[in-house]
Amino acid sequence: MAPKALDYDSLNENVKKVQYAVRGELYLRASELQKEGKKIIFTNVGNPHALGQRPLTFPRQVVALCQAPFLLDDPNVGLMFPADAIAKAKHYLSLAPGGLGAYSDSRGIPGVRKEVAEFIERRDGYPSDPELIFLTDGASKGVMQILNCVIRGAGDGVLVPVPQYPLYSATISLFGGSLVPYYLEETANWGLDIQDLRQSVAQARSRGITVRAMVIINPGNPTGQCLSEANLREILRFCYQENLVLLGDEVYQQNIYQDQRPFISSRKVLMEMGLPFSKEVQLVSFHTVSKGYWGECGQRGGYFEMTNIPPKSVDEIYKIASVSLSPNVPAQIFMGLMVNPPKPGDISYEQYIRESKGILESLRRRARLMTDGFNSCQKCCL
Repeated sequence: MAPKALDYDSLNENVKKVQYAVRGELYLRASELQKEGKKIIFTNVGNPHALGQRPLTFPRQVVALCQAPFLLDDPNVGLMFPADAIAKAKHYLSLAPGGLGAYSDSRGIPGVRKEVAEFIERRDGYPSDPELIFLTDGASKGVMQILNCVIRGAGDGVLVPVPQYPLYSATISLFGGSLVPYYLEETANWGLDIQDLRQSVAQARSRGITVRAMVIINPGNPTGQCLSEANLREILRFCYQENLVLLGDEVYQQNIYQDQRPFISSRKVLMEMGLPFSKEVQLVSFHTVSKGYWGECGQRGGYFEMTNIPPKSVDEIYKIASVSLSPNVPAQIFMGLMVNPPKPGDISYEQYIRESKGILESLRRRARLMTDGFNSCQKCCL
């Protein structure tokens, strides 16, 4: 009898090639031990709430009201929720007339995309177009959508930093592309050397690979560094010279645990470089509600913003997004709240600032403990 379509030997070979360490053999073994009653602390993936981080109060209040809008009709609602949370819930329900149970536009709720664009403009000092912002089920889904458009076959390569977050190696394998590694320099604060990049591209081309995109993870995962403005300028100039689209994974932009070097977005640097770079370099930037002091991993909220992507290509990316009909609507509300949080003078502002600062300070302390612990380990010779 011929093998069935979902027999192992008949599966898409690209699926079997995928190696995803976050859910790999160690994770599976740990899950088995957990079933046997052993206490396991899972550190294979950034999942703050699973490790005891408490959710921020204000966004949970707002989303609770959006999920149960009948509470807004209760005459005692003001006794249970602060006035600014009630007002914000009404605001988001007005942006989503069908409520949280209805599909949104495949790019996300227009009003929330507008709030994301305003956040980007405040952060970078340059206008952002909501029509070039897509809301997604976490940043990972956005990365997959873009890589799916970039990779045409095994002859297409993507530059990926080493060490990296394995989303990239796994997705490139899944779509049948070729990973082209470049190595970060620990002695240079995990920065990168443009000459090493050129060497990686040359080696890939010698194997018949067309390098089409470059990934940067800034702030770094797992390295935690912030790329300097000078390094970002070099990277953007390199992408211009080599005709590469730059994928800027910026999901940890709130997780800065040192005072020497702030986070600077790739887009801000690109705009400041002026012509021809600011109008020629193709850039896609990613962000999420899963990291920072929010840590709302299970909500699956994210976005990507496109810069210098041709309108016809944007239409094709919209078409691909439409296959999934709609990103998670409650997560879109979380994204709106992340980019448009309580402001000074709002009832919930003081509590929001107190909670967020407490979480970041705790994360910073633990990051330092881990760094000092690893750096104090005796180095063994092979």
